[in-house]
Amino acid sequence: MAIRTIREMGDPVLNKVSKEVKEITPRVQDLIDDMFETMYEANGVGLAAVQVGVLKRIVVIDTTGEDPLLLINPRVVETSGEQTGNEACLSVPGKTGSVTRPNYVKVVAQDEDLYEFEVEGEELLARALLHEIEHLDGHLFVERVDGPLLDVEMADEEA
Repeated sequence: MAIRTIREMGDPVLNKVSKEVKEITPRVQDLIDDMFETMYEANGVGLAAVQVGVLKRIVVIDTTGEDPLLLINPRVVETSGEQTGNEACLSVPGKTGSVTRPNYVKVVAQDEDLYEFEVEGEELLARALLHEIEHLDGHLFVERVDGPLLDVEMADEEA
């Protein structure tokens, strides 16, 4: 396993649409392992493959530090409710902004054997799922920020 370089806002790869994963090769398995290691090393709760420069529809998420999720070819099938809260991103270091998203989401994805499964999330998990899946379509959270993008330190002081 290896820590990969996280691409930052301004890198054109972050605005590209990721491609469907059709088979799990040793290279794809290495990517998945590296993504978890990279996310944990950066103290993140989610990471999309595009954020490490690979245009594959793969997302890793762990909002609790105890429940890692791997989603291959994820797609949102249902949302409801609404929540507004500060969001940050490993690809936009040191910045945060207020984003309104659905409070509930249902996602269909595939596991590392390419078997389909569903995951449902509310609050932080819903936010993380939606945030990471948007990366796969070339979008960053900054496109959704209500109001100014703040330095993380300023947002902490206001809280």
